[in-house]
Amino acid sequence: MISAQQVRDTMARYVELVNAIDVGGILALYAEDATVEDPVGQPLHSGIEAIGQFYREGLGKVQVQASLEGAIRATDNGWGAMPFRVVIHGGDQPGVIQVIDVMEFNADGRIRSMKAFWGELNFTPTSAA
Repeated sequence: MISAQQVRDTMARYVELVNAIDVGGILALYAEDATVEDPVGQPLHSGIEAIGQFYREGLGKVQVQASLEGAIRATDNGWGAMPFRVVIHGGDQPGVIQVIDVMEFNADGRIRSMKAFWGELNFTPTSAA
């Protein structure tokens, strides 16, 4: 089973890769049969191909700055949660999203599921200038 330290390290790496807009690196963290629900309540992206399309579409049109807003919480049984923020520059809706991601990991240390908790109240628009 994956350790709490591995969960923390992988989640911190995820934020770094989102910040770098490294879709290939992000996908390498996921299991082939993983799921992504971002934000929670939206249609589920199932499997690495659908997840790749989600990240390419979401990160392909904008510049972002992602950073942790607090400590990553991790368990010894493959779960973690983290508060972070994503500043979006460009695109149709520049702004700041404050999000909490909850991830479940498989025994190989890959992300099995990711749920992003955020909504309209967690998005602050900024000017496009």
